Amino acid sequence: MNAAELYDRDFAEWAMQNAELLRSGRVAEADLDHIAEEIEDMAKRERRAMQSRLARLIQHLLKWQVQPMKRSANWQSTIAEQRFRICKLLKENPSFRQELANWIDEEYEHAVHMATLDTGFERERFPSSWTYTVEQTLDQGFLPG
Repeated sequence: MNAAELYDRDFAEWAMQNAELLRSGRVAEADLDHIAEEIEDMAKRERRAMQSRLARLIQHLLKWQVQPMKRSANWQSTIAEQRFRICKLLKENPSFRQELANWIDEEYEHAVHMATLDTGFERERFPSSWTYTVEQTLDQGFLPG
């Protein structure tokens, strides 16, 4: 069975076999189409991970901002954890830095939706857009309000 046929039958074996083919210089035998697809998917997963962490961070920063009487160490811990993980992703993927402002804008409505579910507040209680800079958003010392 060639490498391309193995892809649908046993992904793990396919991956190991193609890694060996590439390491041994037998590129012509490797399943290059699926390898390229998998590499693209890896990049997409990294982007989705970053976007998900940004949404979760903004969600908790919004809750911190609109519910001062309910602020907790748990919220602060979640904010710190998301910032740490985002910074780690940025170290591993420095090209993401140029996209952060766009991704924050894209994830803002999702973060607001999640914050409305958490707080029970109407959408109008939250700002119409994210009003903080990327630097403030990622700054471990910054908390709104």
